[in-house]
Amino acid sequence: MPTISRKGQLMPESPIRKLVPFAEQARKDGKHIYYLNIGQPDIKTPQVALDAVKENDIEILSYSRTEGSKAYRQKLAAYYEKHNIHVSHTDIIVTTGASEALLFLFSSIMDPEDEVIISEPFYANYIAFSTATGVNVVPAVCSIEDNFALPPVETFENLITDKTKAILICNPGNPTGYLYSEEEIKQLAAIAKKHDLFLIADEVYREFVYDGNSHYSIMQLENTDDYTIVIDSVSKRYSMCGARIGCLISKNKTVMQTVMKFAQARLSPPTYAQIASEAALDTPQSYFDDVIAEYVDRRDTLIHELKQIDGVKVGTPKGAFYCIAELPIKNSDNFAQWLLEKFSINNETVMIAPAGGFYSTPGLGLNQVRIAYVLNKESLIKAVHILKEALKVYKD
Repeated sequence: MPTISRKGQLMPESPIRKLVPFAEQARKDGKHIYYLNIGQPDIKTPQVALDAVKENDIEILSYSRTEGSKAYRQKLAAYYEKHNIHVSHTDIIVTTGASEALLFLFSSIMDPEDEVIISEPFYANYIAFSTATGVNVVPAVCSIEDNFALPPVETFENLITDKTKAILICNPGNPTGYLYSEEEIKQLAAIAKKHDLFLIADEVYREFVYDGNSHYSIMQLENTDDYTIVIDSVSKRYSMCGARIGCLISKNKTVMQTVMKFAQARLSPPTYAQIASEAALDTPQSYFDDVIAEYVDRRDTLIHELKQIDGVKVGTPKGAFYCIAELPIKNSDNFAQWLLEKFSINNETVMIAPAGGFYSTPGLGLNQVRIAYVLNKESLIKAVHILKEALKVYKD
């Protein structure tokens, strides 16, 4: 019988989505599920974006430009200007989600067996992208003990080899909610310049920053144009996950020309989704003010409730809408499946994301889960109550 590739065998399952069959069965059994496993906001998509598609009079749904429509990229550049990020529309390539941007980038700047240093835990699909391109992830391990703060600069330097090509961060972070300070960003940039590496920042959660803090983009750095690359997306910012529109931003012309070749091979990003994304840029600041206030309220509720459970340890996110919680269990994969198959209160249960899949270091995160606080406060309180009662009876 024909065999699949080694790369196919190594491709990891999504820790976020692999439990879906168990959730589907739980629903068939009549259970109500509180979904804490995936970053799908319940916030309404801005009406201006939806209306732009509904009211469009396109008669031929043709290809867009490979790099994305000029009008959208120009409007994006104006958006970034408001955030003190000075780029031209020629510094932007529109992609089918941030995922495609990362795949194109990994293929453009790294060869198989090259290395990328990533602060760990990290977005699980970074492993998938590295596997797909043959790149090796080298983790810079962060700890829940200090709220997943960036490791000392020396840690990064000690990980650099002749195969290292880039440092990748997510700011604010998924799955930890960690927000990198301006000082930390500048330290990483100094390392990148010193060792001739690319510094990549996944900034899809830029707007979601709390407690009076502000987001500092690597694109605000001076004299780093050849080194810095930003990945962005409309998915979380405008609650438009289904649009699948992201982008890659860099002033490094060689990088952009190379990424463009990969983009040409997939022809173009989706036209209607670009129309919606362009219109979404007209979303008023009041929308974000309300959304951020809602997420702060949800975060505070979730963290407070989790801290009432004996044996649970949790960090406090400064951004995004996730947290990592350490539970008094041995294996969160087994626990998450058990919750869906075996446990409920009043026919209600919870779906969580086992955190082991957010680590590349063997053995780390096995007793941790990622929780997305994308539900209303009442639902979060009910979900944590279910977790609390489940932990009382669960046996590893």
